[in-house]
Amino acid sequence: MRSSFGCALLAALFAATSTAAAADAKKPNVVIFLCDDTGWAEFGFQGGDIPTPSIDSIAKNGVRFTQGYVSGPYCSPTRAGLMTGRYQTRFGHEFNSVARRAGLSLEEKTIADRLKTLGYATAAVGKWHLGEQPPYRPWLRGFDEFYGTLANTPFFHPTNFVDTRVSKEVQKIEDEEFYTTDKYAERAVEFIEAQKGKPWFLYFPFNAQHAPLQAPKKYLDRFPHNKDERRRIFAAMMSAMDDAVGQVLAEVRKQGEEENTLIFFLSDNGGPTLQTTSSNKPLRGFKSTTWEGGVRVPFAVQWQGHIQPGQTYTNPIIQLDILPTVIAAAGGKVDPAWKLDGVNLLPYLEGKETAKPHETLYWRFGEQRAIRHGDYKLVVGRDGSGQPELYNLASDISESKDLASADPEKLKELESLYASWNAEQAPPSFPNEPAGKGQGKGKGKGKGKARAKAKANPA
Repeated sequence: MRSSFGCALLAALFAATSTAAAADAKKPNVVIFLCDDTGWAEFGFQGGDIPTPSIDSIAKNGVRFTQGYVSGPYCSPTRAGLMTGRYQTRFGHEFNSVARRAGLSLEEKTIADRLKTLGYATAAVGKWHLGEQPPYRPWLRGFDEFYGTLANTPFFHPTNFVDTRVSKEVQKIEDEEFYTTDKYAERAVEFIEAQKGKPWFLYFPFNAQHAPLQAPKKYLDRFPHNKDERRRIFAAMMSAMDDAVGQVLAEVRKQGEEENTLIFFLSDNGGPTLQTTSSNKPLRGFKSTTWEGGVRVPFAVQWQGHIQPGQTYTNPIIQLDILPTVIAAAGGKVDPAWKLDGVNLLPYLEGKETAKPHETLYWRFGEQRAIRHGDYKLVVGRDGSGQPELYNLASDISESKDLASADPEKLKELESLYASWNAEQAPPSFPNEPAGKGQGKGKGKGKGKARAKAKANPA
């Protein structure tokens, strides 16, 4: 016969367990959709001409950022900043060469590492691009599961592909029906379905819209009247990505988790227009430049029931803000020892804080550099002159009227601010270098598929 003390102890343990489970249940799930090489002027919510209703719904049901930035104009550097909440130049992750030669510094903690300590199940589905070598792979960087490619890849017969449910070794994909965007959506939905009573984090970095331009016939058939073949394939890829986002959003709704899921959508950098047709208008520049077209990106967030829908937020924010925002939403606390550069955006989006999240933002990419302070931006671009240019972005979003000669005092002020910040940064871990021969190239025609190839961008 159980003693009253024993029964009381069991009841207390049960209550504690129930309380812990209830606390976990209140932690929001988190989804980060990261598209690749997609320009400022794409997507419906940015005024684009390709229908993207699912992606647009994130902005409609949440907040569209008109001045959303990334900390690097290239694939891997932006990912390093996103994963850590820190300027990637602080730890030498300045170029894509870091991902090829090594990976995200093992001294840095990722957003997945942080969320695991808060009780989250974590998965990365898509393009990793933060280290191909074994110590840097995603399942050693806080992710319970990984399904995708370690670096750039064709969309058909992807290279460097890993499914950790099968093996942690690179697998060869022979399936003629395998199209990365579609398969990533299927896997993402499966991950969400499997999570019961535990908060989860899904990091979904697409390889769309990166070169090579490739799409199945079913998506190409949606754009029969587009006479520009490259643009038609680009549109088909966008449509596939929108479908994938839609499948994930539908599964979140199906699970009754829509008001308990914080969702971000953004691009990793501006579009490489010449390679893929991706437009950055009216911004100047493109992927790999520190002009606005390289670092200002489509950016939206949704958290129904918590963030008022239909907002347009006009102050500058950056992808470094995602990590501290997520940690705050999950009930965690940012330790000053983490030395984050991002800030928690929730007070700004909830109307509790009216100041700007950032007065100053910085970029360094080899000989190119930029600083935005208030509405003024100093930039040394890719034109080879090495001369600093000065623009007032409030009146000149296209960076067309150089004010350097007219306002030398403002130029000097920004030069001084940049020099102070730059003194805190580490030298590049590896020099900038082009992608390896053949990287990112697609294969030929496949059975029953309509495909196209475009010259791969070296990023």
